[in-house]
Amino acid sequence: METLLELVNQQLDNELYARYVVIGLVAAAALAFFLSLTVLITGLVTPFRQRVRVLTGHSGGKARSGDSRSKVLSSLDPLTKHLLPGKDWDKNKLHAQLVHAGFRTPSAISSLYALKVLLSISALGIAWMATSFNSKLTADKVLMICAGATYMGYILPNMVLDHLAKRRMRAIRNGFPDALDLLVVCVESGLGLTAALQRVGNELDVSHPELSGEMQLVNVEIRAGVNRIEALRGMAQRTGVEDIRGLVALLDQSVRFGSSIADTLRVYSEEFRDKRMQAAEEQAAKIGTKMIFPLTFCIWPGFFVVAIGPAILKVFEVFGR
Repeated sequence: METLLELVNQQLDNELYARYVVIGLVAAAALAFFLSLTVLITGLVTPFRQRVRVLTGHSGGKARSGDSRSKVLSSLDPLTKHLLPGKDWDKNKLHAQLVHAGFRTPSAISSLYALKVLLSISALGIAWMATSFNSKLTADKVLMICAGATYMGYILPNMVLDHLAKRRMRAIRNGFPDALDLLVVCVESGLGLTAALQRVGNELDVSHPELSGEMQLVNVEIRAGVNRIEALRGMAQRTGVEDIRGLVALLDQSVRFGSSIADTLRVYSEEFRDKRMQAAEEQAAKIGTKMIFPLTFCIWPGFFVVAIGPAILKVFEVFGR
């Protein structure tokens, strides 16, 4: 508290006004805390609202959704709705990133921003408590540390989300060659495309669960009446993998012009195999350049010490005499 008072006093250069400002900030923080606590307790404890949730099926739907929101994140919705991106393009981009990471619930964006607010407040509190025990820090340094901690708490969910999206896309991309080979085998053995997708989705349930879940979701959409190509396009948009998008475009052309789906899958499988071979050759060609850094910073200093070290020690011994 004294650090905050000193910081405000440095900005206003008036101790009385600084005290008024600190008292106002403390009062506002206490009021916001008690209002949030009241809303949280009222929403969770009121029997009428609990009965309404049971009758409308909201609680059961959230429990079945797989990514159910916690009560703490739900209580922050009145605050996070003011932080949501206002442009539809930003919302679509964030929603696509969430879908690529595997979060498909409608409330995923609100949960993300609620988590950002919660982490920002927690990081600010931790930084404030950590700096309050160090009397050597000035007010400017305390302000910078608290601002940096708040910023890190705000951007940390985006960094984790980006990591999760890339990891899931990498897992789907790694399992796509096996799924494509199995699709070729199933279609050439006489199965239709829908039945082949279902069979391949079941076979990949253990080795590649992410891709298996996407293919099973495609089968569910087809059974619900969605067009087969539209369901495959939805899978390409959900995964964000360019190889799947190319396969869907090729299947669309095959169905539109009446060509054989088995031949189409066979040609795409061969092209994709060549593409993988070229990517492997490209990575192998980069090894020589990448080895420069470990050779320079790891092996060369050790070689220099072993080869030149004794001579340098001998020179020091001679000059020491």
